[in-house]
Amino acid sequence: MFNRMFGGNDMSAGDCIELEDAILALSMVGDLSMGQPFDQSRRTARLVQMLAQACNGAGEHTEIGRQVALLRWSGCTANAQGFTQLLGDDVEGRNAMLTNTLSAAGQRAMRRSTPLAQIHCEVSGDIAHTLGLRTEVEHGLRHVFEQYDGEGRPSGLRHPQVPEVVYQVLLAGDLEILSRRHGLEAALQWIASKSDRRYPAALAAEMLQHAEDWLAQLRVPQVAASRQTASSVPLTLVGDVIDLKLPWLSGYSRRSSELVQEAARLCGLSEASVDHLGQAALVHGLGRAAVPNRVWNTPGALLDGDLEQVRLVPYWTSRACSQIPALTVSGQIAAHAYERLDGSGYFRSLNADALQSEHRLLAAALAWQALLSERPWRPAFSQDAATRLLLDEADQGRFEPRACQAVIAAARGDATMAVCRPSGGLLSERETEILRRISAGGSNKEVARQLGISPSTVRTHVESVFRKLQCTTRAAATLKALTLGLI
Repeated sequence: MFNRMFGGNDMSAGDCIELEDAILALSMVGDLSMGQPFDQSRRTARLVQMLAQACNGAGEHTEIGRQVALLRWSGCTANAQGFTQLLGDDVEGRNAMLTNTLSAAGQRAMRRSTPLAQIHCEVSGDIAHTLGLRTEVEHGLRHVFEQYDGEGRPSGLRHPQVPEVVYQVLLAGDLEILSRRHGLEAALQWIASKSDRRYPAALAAEMLQHAEDWLAQLRVPQVAASRQTASSVPLTLVGDVIDLKLPWLSGYSRRSSELVQEAARLCGLSEASVDHLGQAALVHGLGRAAVPNRVWNTPGALLDGDLEQVRLVPYWTSRACSQIPALTVSGQIAAHAYERLDGSGYFRSLNADALQSEHRLLAAALAWQALLSERPWRPAFSQDAATRLLLDEADQGRFEPRACQAVIAAARGDATMAVCRPSGGLLSERETEILRRISAGGSNKEVARQLGISPSTVRTHVESVFRKLQCTTRAAATLKALTLGLI
């Protein structure tokens, strides 16, 4: 079932990235979801490798620990809604949990978190299985919250049933987070107090002995190891995990990816651009993990502070993807997902001059797919209603008409898109479409009804056509447009 839900087996070369890049992307989704810096898992992974090597020497066990550390938060989008209900804020609540700053009420609420831990561990383990990782990695992730004394979750395993890699990751994570939040001395005191409770005393002693030196080593940038020939994995897995954060987003990135690729082909974009657009749609919501579910589920207008968090979503997507080699190009496209031609978008508030064809297509495809989907603040729109709304937004100058027409044609399964025929840049796509219709004898009211816009909007476009063609009558405009090959 999981393979069908996440990624499946039907994927093109453009939908695939190297395994290491997929793991990095998932680690950043997890870090942001837990209210952490998006290098928290990578820092923890380095500490785990140091600890594992100090205890057992060099070997493949250090790579197992690294992968468990990178993926230990990969299941947290799946229970975000549950943590929202439990703590009120899934992001800040889990940050408080990790930093030992939960209120007394929050600590009492955490006693009811076993079902959430079960969801997290099951999804994390299934992700490892889907990625084709070693059994030891999958087993570690399925028990990543267990403790030495049996007080962990979800199964309450007690030493020695708990995999050693779980202790290593738990200990390294505690040191990284608590030293950053409370200082090294306080972190070491807390770790010492948890010996033979959270982790074996001998392992804790090893960490206490080297902690200061190992943390200092984290300040030195790690030289990227040369990669061997790596297996490819479906990027749809990452998109699906991102969408798990909100129940009403299920499949949104995947559907948007398929749609924008078809729209790009209709517009004659290169296959490289088609592939990058497909990837951009799959990862465009990566930064969404940093925003609490309570914000996304708000039924009315957002407060300024909440709105500012939403505006930062493409920023976080851009920052994360810039550090993943396979996603540098598509990540930059994704960072423009919410820009608008009139400058009203975010996070850079760019205008039309700064937006490329790929940016415009992605924005239109995501908007179309969102209109067809139910949201907490409105029901889903029909295709006809979505068409009218999207084209009206284009009329208002926020979306490119040609991009909207391509998306609508792709959604309908059309093999061609007549409106994509170039007009030499003289007329906009909407102006060309209106001129074509009035040239065939349509009145302003008839054209307005056909296109689902107002007669006044049609009149405005007709006046613009006359001005650009230097005509004052429909007949003259028709003749000139035919002569110039515009219609």
